[in-house]
Amino acid sequence: MLKLRTLHYCPATAETPILRNVSLEAEVGKPVLIAGASGSGKTSLMDVISGLSAEQSGQVLWNERTLTRRQRRWLCGLVFQFPERHFLGLTVGQELRLGHRRVSSDKLQNVLAQVGLETVSLQMPPERLSGGQQRRLALAVQLLRGAEVLLLDEPTAGLDWSVRSDVLTLLAELSKQRVVIVVTHEPQLFEGWTCNRYQLRNGVLEPASKLPSL
Repeated sequence: MLKLRTLHYCPATAETPILRNVSLEAEVGKPVLIAGASGSGKTSLMDVISGLSAEQSGQVLWNERTLTRRQRRWLCGLVFQFPERHFLGLTVGQELRLGHRRVSSDKLQNVLAQVGLETVSLQMPPERLSGGQQRRLALAVQLLRGAEVLLLDEPTAGLDWSVRSDVLTLLAELSKQRVVIVVTHEPQLFEGWTCNRYQLRNGVLEPASKLPSL
């Protein structure tokens, strides 16, 4: 289980705190959806959880053990809103192999199958994939790393309804074996998705049932 305890985050460039005493519990089998308008602190929260940014106070715990930023970077896999902007490999195979000295083609094919890309060639350039396939490839990269916490920033942005439904089904399946946390400014796109829902406003996180809808 991942636990956040009273996280407070205020970078030097901000006049006021971006995150205020944020607490949250997320466990395997129960995806978490955090909704918030632009500027509410969603991306900053993902950065702090993943260890990319340092909180001023509070704790991030994994199975009741407090984690350092370095440990969080190993534990978490962050999938950005536009993952294609972060691809470095010239082919799908190269993208998956980045950071791995030795990995077999069978293992690559296995992780692609987990995200529904089993028919995609390892020689395919990532830019030739559709938007939905690029998100799946970004997930495959994190699965190959062994990330136990998946953090997704707007995973359905720009996708049509049928592709969006497929992505949500995939995330629900992946959540059976790892913690999944999604942030979005369009919670209506996740109607019908089984998850624990929260809203982030002005750096304060509350269960969605306690706040009016966005």
